[in-house]
Amino acid sequence: MSDNRKTPIIRFLGFNDGWEQRKVGELLVERNIQSPKDDNYPLMAFIAYQGVAPKGDRYNREFLVTDGEIKKYKQTELGDFIYSSNNLTTGSIGLNKYGNASISPVYSVFKPTEIADSDFVGRSFIRKNFINKMIRWRQGVVYGQWRIHEADFLEIETYAPSVEEQKKIGKVFDELDNLITLHQRKYDKLLLVKKSMLEKMFPKEGEVVPEIRFSGFAEDWEQCKLSDVVDFLDEKRKPLESGSREPGPYPYYGASGIIDYVKDYIFDQELILLSEDGANIIDRNYRVSFLARGKYWVNNHAHVLKSKANHSNGFICESLERLDYTQYNTGTAQPKLNQEVCRNIEIYIPDYKEQMKISNLFEKLDNLISLHQRKLEKLKIIKKSMLEKMFV
Repeated sequence: MSDNRKTPIIRFLGFNDGWEQRKVGELLVERNIQSPKDDNYPLMAFIAYQGVAPKGDRYNREFLVTDGEIKKYKQTELGDFIYSSNNLTTGSIGLNKYGNASISPVYSVFKPTEIADSDFVGRSFIRKNFINKMIRWRQGVVYGQWRIHEADFLEIETYAPSVEEQKKIGKVFDELDNLITLHQRKYDKLLLVKKSMLEKMFPKEGEVVPEIRFSGFAEDWEQCKLSDVVDFLDEKRKPLESGSREPGPYPYYGASGIIDYVKDYIFDQELILLSEDGANIIDRNYRVSFLARGKYWVNNHAHVLKSKANHSNGFICESLERLDYTQYNTGTAQPKLNQEVCRNIEIYIPDYKEQMKISNLFEKLDNLISLHQRKLEKLKIIKKSMLEKMFV
């Protein structure tokens, strides 16, 4: 063991000794137990950024094993550290937070020694600087057959404090992860609530009234073309070359929302932006339509719409968000939602008062979703900072 010692920027009171340089083999030992499937060690998947988890249909490959084969799997227990050499940079590394399980033999499995806390080791060894150390051990090997042999992994040097300090660090990150998971669930639940409301508060195909509506409204919704209720302001949008974007206070919008902040603006009003690119993606991770307010710049990858008199920007925006755009795309290599097609998109419209009630409701829901999203992002930033400052 080397006398070379370091200390982190932030640590708990009462701990003053320098962290000691140790080989991974002092903190972990290999658990290399292979056996056929066992009821006490159910067959599980090791999923990137999730760890040990039940196999879904996507990960289940048992049908590839013939009846005559007795395939062996690696056993793992709660607190084990696991990695896959070929997929380190895509998240196939981390702790077993599930419990007894059998996983594919392609994984390397280790258990903590008496001077190591599994939560601490799990946090420390998924940091980018440690993964980079691991990757260096596989240099020079033929691509596609990369492997970090377990014996080499145990020779990697790292820094660790006393096991008491390790446990405190591990616990605080465990609690932080629980808080992040809680906010992620709230955020995901709100997204599901909104999805359900979009389905129920707008007419289904072939119907002229929604399943749920505010009291006092009973008239049929009117079917119309998008060009009947909005004006297109596309001629005013203008792309900015990436090299000419001078930073500033004004949002710069593209197909997926804000992509930069620049010194100039084109628009200074509330308008609807409708993505021209990527609308063919069903499981997209961004809105196809969104409201822009205040001063901002829009490039030529988002259509710019302004609702006509007695129509609500917010209502039309939500109406557009719920549509399946695969039927409207033009082009082959890069499908586009061009203006001519957009003008003929058919939507259903109630009277202005009902539009405003629906718009206000969804605006409040969007604000709540944004609030939880900001909390979630802030917690992730805090965690990232703590990983940098509480480890050597």
